[in-house]
Amino acid sequence: MRLSREDFVARLPELPPGGRRLIALAGPPGAGKSTLSDWLLGELDRAAPGRAAVLPMDGFHFDDMVLEARGDRPRKGAPHTFDTGGLTTTLKRLVENPECEIAIPVFDRAIEIARAGARIIGPDVRTILVEGNYLLLDDAAWSPMRAFFDVTAFIDVPEATLRERLAARWVGYGLDEAAIHAKLEGNDFLNMRTVIANSVPADFAIVE
Repeated sequence: MRLSREDFVARLPELPPGGRRLIALAGPPGAGKSTLSDWLLGELDRAAPGRAAVLPMDGFHFDDMVLEARGDRPRKGAPHTFDTGGLTTTLKRLVENPECEIAIPVFDRAIEIARAGARIIGPDVRTILVEGNYLLLDDAAWSPMRAFFDVTAFIDVPEATLRERLAARWVGYGLDEAAIHAKLEGNDFLNMRTVIANSVPADFAIVE
């Protein structure tokens, strides 16, 4: 079902008594997942202040030291460069221990490194917006996460728009045209195509 972001909010299911709901917001790089999750957080917070939080997939990036040792630094952001076991375990803890404070990592884009324990999800939080590229990926490392999602949504953005946004991200980094092309074709566009081609259907498609 294809919906606007406003219609998506209106269709969210009721909270389970005494429990939590986890909402997966998936989509390719450049789709605007962080922007949408922040907007949704604001909408939910307006109705019930302090009762929602965002859990970004990017906090589970392997550190650059690990990626360098494995020869994966140029592919940082690809599916195999994330701690999928850590994210799955965190989702399980959030579902099974709603009365606990649970620390989660958050990716710091200023230094391109995840900060451990940078955000606390406490017992007052009843709705968790989990956002990331690969949450619906049809892959053995990622599929177990879907058991913890009450609702799944895929952000639907035309591929041409995604390409423009991904290219624009590198402007201002001082890279020449050849270096930007290498990063886009060698990593960003590969990841974009992986998400589009290999994600399982979501409950909803949000049209941006």
